[in-house]
Amino acid sequence: MKRKSKIRLIFVYILFILVNIVLNRFVKGLGWPLYVDNVGTTLGAVLGGYLPGIFVGYVTNIINSTADPTNLFYAGISVLIAVSISFMAERGLYKKFWKALLTIPVLAFMGGCVGSVLTYFLYGSDIGFWAQIWNDFKLDLLDKAITVVIAYAIMKLIPKKAAEELAFTDWCQKPLSKSQIKMATQASKKGMSLRNRIIVIITCIMVFVAVVTTAISFYIYKNFAIDQYKATGRSIAKLAASTVDGDKVEDYLTNGVQANGYEETKERLTQIRDSSGYIEYVYVYKIMEDGCHVVFDLDTEEVSGSPAGTVIEFDESFMELVPTLLKGGSIDPIITDDTYGWLLTDYEPVFNSKGECVCYAGADINMEEIRLNGISFLAKVISLFMGFFILVLVLCMWFSEYHLTFPVDAMTFAAGEFAYNSDDSLETSVERLKELEITTGDEIENLYHVIVKTMSDTVRYAEEVHQKGDQLANMQNGLIYILADLVESRDKCTGDHVKKTAAYVKLILQLLKEDGVYSDVVNDDYIKDVCNSAPLHDVGKIKVSDVILNKPARLTDEEYEQMKKHTTEGKTIIESAMALSKDAGYLSEALNLATYHHEKWDGTGYPVGMKGEEIPLSARIMAVSDVFDALVSTRSYKKPFTFEEAMKIIVDGSGTHFDPKIVKVFSENADKVKEIADEHKRTIG
Repeated sequence: MKRKSKIRLIFVYILFILVNIVLNRFVKGLGWPLYVDNVGTTLGAVLGGYLPGIFVGYVTNIINSTADPTNLFYAGISVLIAVSISFMAERGLYKKFWKALLTIPVLAFMGGCVGSVLTYFLYGSDIGFWAQIWNDFKLDLLDKAITVVIAYAIMKLIPKKAAEELAFTDWCQKPLSKSQIKMATQASKKGMSLRNRIIVIITCIMVFVAVVTTAISFYIYKNFAIDQYKATGRSIAKLAASTVDGDKVEDYLTNGVQANGYEETKERLTQIRDSSGYIEYVYVYKIMEDGCHVVFDLDTEEVSGSPAGTVIEFDESFMELVPTLLKGGSIDPIITDDTYGWLLTDYEPVFNSKGECVCYAGADINMEEIRLNGISFLAKVISLFMGFFILVLVLCMWFSEYHLTFPVDAMTFAAGEFAYNSDDSLETSVERLKELEITTGDEIENLYHVIVKTMSDTVRYAEEVHQKGDQLANMQNGLIYILADLVESRDKCTGDHVKKTAAYVKLILQLLKEDGVYSDVVNDDYIKDVCNSAPLHDVGKIKVSDVILNKPARLTDEEYEQMKKHTTEGKTIIESAMALSKDAGYLSEALNLATYHHEKWDGTGYPVGMKGEEIPLSARIMAVSDVFDALVSTRSYKKPFTFEEAMKIIVDGSGTHFDPKIVKVFSENADKVKEIADEHKRTIG
């Protein structure tokens, strides 16, 4: 799809969002108990597909939440409605009016029943769970009937050609028909398809993040709520304690309501309790060996207070605190779940005029509110996550289909149908592959061009291929195996780096040969093998994370450890390639280069920690070339060193990092080295 077409489509979907908002505000203005905020969602889902429908529904709720914040929690419901509409539209239920009417109960179930369940957990219900669901379902039937009728009428007003152009696609190749997609995606696979793997990975990551985030958030919320309750309970208990005259406690215990000032004190305690909506009970007890002696015990709507002088036995959860209370000491607020329910209790001492603790004022807060608020909190988090999760998942599926699975499946299908039974069949097969016109702009496109070229060359040299027989087949297998791994390479700096290091390696080898250094090893065949192998020294980086490989800053210790694995990964890749060919050829040196080019002369390198001439000569040569090129090259996280600075670092590393003999010939021929550096000089953005 062209960029202008995409922009035009986005404007259309924004218009659908406005349709949702305008209709919703209209019915709200009329005072109707309806929403009518899914007309645009229906249009987007039927005409555009899953992604536009979900996008319209989700964004509608986000915008509506600016007027009513509760809309934000129902974004997930709108997304589920969009998914349902897209699913039914794929099966032709919106092609005829009577079929479209059949979708109304489904949409009413999603909006009315599922939405009602969410409402129940968010805010509770005054009429009961099932009654609320039934009432919401009946109301939503009317809402969705109006929605479907309006959406269907609008769709009929849109010209057929214009409606077809509203499908939101992003083909990076010649568009495939539904039958072609079916044939391509049904190609035999040994395990889970790439598309499904992407879905599973994204789902697992997002669910894991959601679960961990929700658990942490709930833990923080619960502790915060308990701390708030403790502060409230303590302030109420202290206020109650300050209200009671400690010198009159014995009189209150003995004479109760007959005691002078008893009723006035009880009234003030009642006012204190009623000043906070969180307080369940307020009372004043004198703690004695035989139990709690009631001084004041306020009545509640559910429980009548005990009269003064009543002895209440200690709850089991209080037993360990009794010794402290008997001594008149202070205790921290405690949470219990005993006779009177799940309560947070705070006791504050009441003192007489002599400063003696004569009793305790207690305040109880019902902790059930935390549980109910916790359920509401979880419902809000889950509802927020659900809509976002589905949106991201569908977006990733959409992107991966058009940029990954469709091109790969199409190439697989076209390559799988390659025919060798005649020259005409070969030409037809190549043309079918070329007609795919894959333009993903990444490794897949590179792979596509490689495959097209390979197939074209195969056709052109068909007779030669037949003559070479098994030898060429084995060689092709090895090359294809390496290409299949190299296609995953993402290092933005690899191209020129490979060329420059190969040039430095070739220069060093020629200089060693001219000076007779390591003459027992360095000969023409060895030079050829090492030069051919040099571009493969960093092949293991294809196994390194894209985030680490192209990080625009220095790596952390953990990231560096991951980066170091490219040596062993390179070894594994080349060993696999060697296993497919009877004649390993230059790959034996490629193995040495890929595995040991980060070893150091003094044994402090990796991955093995070899030292001196234990390190293969080719790897020692590559070590100098690799480091020198890294020093003089621009990277996103550093500026290049000057040629002189880089050469000094190489010389300083002689005998520690590098082979002294190699450093000697390298530094003594600095002019030739500089010619190569200047020839390949470039700036990395």
